[in-house]
Amino acid sequence: MAPSSSLVSKIKVQLKLAISRLRMTQQKDAAIAKQQRRAMGQLLELGKEESARIRVENIIRSDIQTELHEILELYCELLLARTGLMEAKECDPGLEEAAKSIIYAAPRTEIKELHQARALLVEKYGKDFGLEAANNTVGKVAERVVRKLRVEPPKQELVTLYLKEIARAYGIDWPKGDNKPDVDMDDDDEPSGGEAVKNLEDPLTTEELSKATPPRDIGPKSPVSVAPPKHTTDNPSPSVKLPQPPDLKPGAKMTGMKQRASGTEAKSSTNGDSEGQKDVVGGRIPDVDELAKRFAALKK
Repeated sequence: MAPSSSLVSKIKVQLKLAISRLRMTQQKDAAIAKQQRRAMGQLLELGKEESARIRVENIIRSDIQTELHEILELYCELLLARTGLMEAKECDPGLEEAAKSIIYAAPRTEIKELHQARALLVEKYGKDFGLEAANNTVGKVAERVVRKLRVEPPKQELVTLYLKEIARAYGIDWPKGDNKPDVDMDDDDEPSGGEAVKNLEDPLTTEELSKATPPRDIGPKSPVSVAPPKHTTDNPSPSVKLPQPPDLKPGAKMTGMKQRASGTEAKSSTNGDSEGQKDVVGGRIPDVDELAKRFAALKK
């Protein structure tokens, strides 16, 4: 036999797997039950009451199985929360009902992970403990688990209640005059071919779609898009910043070249003016007396 601590660790792992599997099974069964109820609603609207009464027993059985899975899931969670009590050789009274209920119910389910958990519990507490749980000789198995596992046809009162609830959910007048439909129905007594149930899932008409608000991504899109910034703890209020053109500034080399060029232009300008004046007066700058004499000669 494996050491107690190692066996308890295996039990913990298997209980976690069983819980996950039980939850997945419940979700799957709920989806199947929804489809079956829809079919029962169509049968009732078509007036096929006897067929509906027979087929609704499958829905009742499925609901009972789902309730059983919920109970077993709770017991697995209980054992997982109290794994510290499993270190003892004998089963703690606080774990006895959960452990024996799982050992009793596991073979009657299709959950393989639950079968493995059952085998580990029997290995942990011994064959005698497993036989007591499997046969429920001391009555420690939970009564609601035993009741859910009984194989017997449902009572007619339960079948009628189920059919009434399905008819009420889909707005079907069944029995005639006894149930007020939730949706508008035709006044004639003839079945409408299951249209009341089908209309619940019909697609929207063109008129209804025209009233709806169109999504934002309809229409031409801009060729330029900017991804919005992400919220982070460092930047709780991010904002979009578009890239700006670079600010070009002349460097030191460019500035020196411009200064030398401007100095050369000024020098050449000054030299040009001087040469022009020298050409006018014969290569030298005239003084004031000479200019006065020239003006006087021009007046004669």
